[in-house]
Amino acid sequence: MKILLIGEYSRLHNSLKEGLVINGHEVLLVGSGDGFKNYPVDINISPVTKKNPFLFFLVKLIYKVLKIDISKIEIALRFYKVLQKFKGFDVVQLINETSIKTFYKTEIWFLKKIINQNKRLFLLSCGTDYVSVKYAFDKKLRYSILTPLHKDNTLRKHYQFILKYLSKPNYELHEFLYQNIHGVIASDIDYHIPLKYNSKYLGLIPNPVNIDKLNLTPLKITDKINIFHGINSQNYIKKGNSFFEIALNEIKRKYPKKVNIVTTKDVPYANYIKMYNDSHIILDQVYAFDQGYNALEAMAKGKVVFTGAEQEWLDYYNLEEDSIAINTLPDAKKIASKLEWLILNPEKIIEISKNARKFIVKYHDYKKVAKTYVDYWQS
Repeated sequence: MKILLIGEYSRLHNSLKEGLVINGHEVLLVGSGDGFKNYPVDINISPVTKKNPFLFFLVKLIYKVLKIDISKIEIALRFYKVLQKFKGFDVVQLINETSIKTFYKTEIWFLKKIINQNKRLFLLSCGTDYVSVKYAFDKKLRYSILTPLHKDNTLRKHYQFILKYLSKPNYELHEFLYQNIHGVIASDIDYHIPLKYNSKYLGLIPNPVNIDKLNLTPLKITDKINIFHGINSQNYIKKGNSFFEIALNEIKRKYPKKVNIVTTKDVPYANYIKMYNDSHIILDQVYAFDQGYNALEAMAKGKVVFTGAEQEWLDYYNLEEDSIAINTLPDAKKIASKLEWLILNPEKIIEISKNARKFIVKYHDYKKVAKTYVDYWQS
């Protein structure tokens, strides 16, 4: 098959591409690399105006005065220049509802061209989109990334990017997509639940993880337990990082001779995965029912990850609590308590580490997952 993947964040499309290529398919990946994370793509449409400090300052100034986003204009121009290359594909898959990341009407214009030039169009639900944001906004989940906003409306400015998915222009884009896609696929439980009864929903396919690139290094605890906390400042509130910081301060106070804590901020992907190599425990996110991509890659390397591992996820995979990953609630005391449990029972760290790797190999192997995608696309 000839496959076009549009958009990238979290490295999902890269891992899927690697699995598809190994299985004999021809794949082209176009995207922006997702800002500072700088994920690799075959055709890069990221705006130069965001990379040059002076130009970026100019872009922000123009937007502040005239409300015109020059970066989106640049993305549109860059995408238009390569549009003719996106012809004759058996399958086109979008990373989410705003995969090109330009203006809504321009996005629809591009998508019409893509639809006319190719055979089948599919959509991923693996991040914020209209369906998942509306579900969370209506408080249909016990907690979600919108929980902080529900508790404190003064945080609204931190949620502008997410709340835009509920805007009228975005809803029109959402409606256009659902009228034209052959189906939508969820990457984990967080997106599976809101889509469960949607007529376009094909089902959940676990995130593909390249287990050949992420080797298991058996954990050894000879001295201190290493804890890693990587912060993306844009998602600080939505990931629940404040709960981790409070918990870590408590652990540092109680066990200064037993732990070594490393905290980073806004580190490019390639550096990020190198920096946590020596860690035993990774603090990932709070407001989730399932694991995000960073958590899965850490689990593949045998790390004990504090992340989403809720009952719905346990039931789906028929697992026991805290056997594969540590379910993390928005409660600093409970996070500190679970950290303390691991510090005082280091054999549990070794046990969970091995279980995590086995789980990733069983359910997230990129080659197996790529075959599942092809089955869904062809069905």
